[in-house]
Amino acid sequence: MPQPDLILTPAGPALAPRYRAPGEPADRPAPTTAPGRGRGRGRGRGRGRGPGTDRPAPDGGHRPPGGRRPAPEDGTPAALPRSPYLRLFSLPGTRAFTTGNLIARLPVGMFGVSAVIMIAAAHDSYALAGAVTATGMASGAVLAPWIARLVDRYGQSRIAVPATVYAVLGHLVLVLCVHGRAPVWTLFATAALTATAPNTGGMSRARWAHLLRDRPDELHTANAFEQAADELCYMLGPVVAAFLCSALFPEAGTLTGAVLFLGGVLVFAAQRSTEPPVAPRTATGSPLRLPGMVPLLAVFLATGAVFGSMEVGALAFVDGPVAGPVLALQAAGSCAAGLFYGRARRTARLRTCLAAMSVLMTVPFLAASTGSLLALAAGLLVAGMATAPTMVTGMGLVQRMTPPSRLNEGMTLAVTALLGGIAVGSATGGWAADHAPFASFGFLVPATAAALALTLCAATGVGGRVRT
Repeated sequence: MPQPDLILTPAGPALAPRYRAPGEPADRPAPTTAPGRGRGRGRGRGRGRGPGTDRPAPDGGHRPPGGRRPAPEDGTPAALPRSPYLRLFSLPGTRAFTTGNLIARLPVGMFGVSAVIMIAAAHDSYALAGAVTATGMASGAVLAPWIARLVDRYGQSRIAVPATVYAVLGHLVLVLCVHGRAPVWTLFATAALTATAPNTGGMSRARWAHLLRDRPDELHTANAFEQAADELCYMLGPVVAAFLCSALFPEAGTLTGAVLFLGGVLVFAAQRSTEPPVAPRTATGSPLRLPGMVPLLAVFLATGAVFGSMEVGALAFVDGPVAGPVLALQAAGSCAAGLFYGRARRTARLRTCLAAMSVLMTVPFLAASTGSLLALAAGLLVAGMATAPTMVTGMGLVQRMTPPSRLNEGMTLAVTALLGGIAVGSATGGWAADHAPFASFGFLVPATAAALALTLCAATGVGGRVRT
């Protein structure tokens, strides 16, 4: 433990703690240290940093030299976590809202698969099941920006809970209609009722943007974590849904997803201390009017086509029970790359990420050309590593371009563009798989879509230099 210093007071010499606490008057003597042996530029690892190099701590307080928090009352310094992700969750309230959000986000990957299995089992028609789920997605694409606008205007807790209740009721009514063999038109009507579901990932990113608004490096790490969480939920959701529907009964996946969705949103909304304040209404209008937003959404649309066509191409090539695990490797690669990218401190451009994606998306085509399933699995794992960095950089641009009063709406528009691209990519990839002159032909579609996204980015000038 460091030795105390002597100071002079009106009453005579007295002991002073070695480190100043946050808010301590400036007339108290500052701690002195010997010149540090660290590498400088913010990279000291517990060594002396030299005088005048103190940094603000993540909680807003004073951080003494050596990367330690201010000493508690007993004078013992408390070391900060070395991992950037652990430092994120040392902020008060972040663990609670992240836990609730992850619980609410998992069903997003469950509802589609659960509805397909449930409807196909009752009506013996995958075409009907696909049409009903597509109706729900189309309705969500229309309503999601409006729900996000209400969230920005009135607050997350005030809007997210009733919107989630309406969406969950829609899923429950759909279960009743399927179980009771109601007329087919009722399935389409009830699927449209589920479109009020709020964008849980966007609300979580908005909280990070509020908490870390003056710390771009840590916000980059938070965005990377959110993208990795997206990939994890999209990877686990279909697997959990398929297991529940097959092991229990066809409606089990939808019912479980509804319970998790409502419970997670309630836990998330209850964390009021981290909720962004409601910004006053301004005349900025829709984020679509912001310079560069429409071209950026076009890039997101083309990027979504990469994901949709890749999934269909893999399913058409594998065509068996191992298709799920093979596809999961792509999400696993993206999740791992997102976590690694979140630890980086570098300057990146969106076009650079898209260029890397364009190159890596050719790997599944080359792997599939060999006819080896193991080669395709490895190719999808490698290709998936380009996904998360691209999405993190793109979402970072959306956050920079959108004012705080429209942040949820801006991010929801980006997600809507992605979903539209996934739909277009799925249709294009399906057509290519049916008319392919050879089995690996379908994997040319995601490579072409990635090249299109890169071309749009370069031609429109979006995706400039971003501090990450």
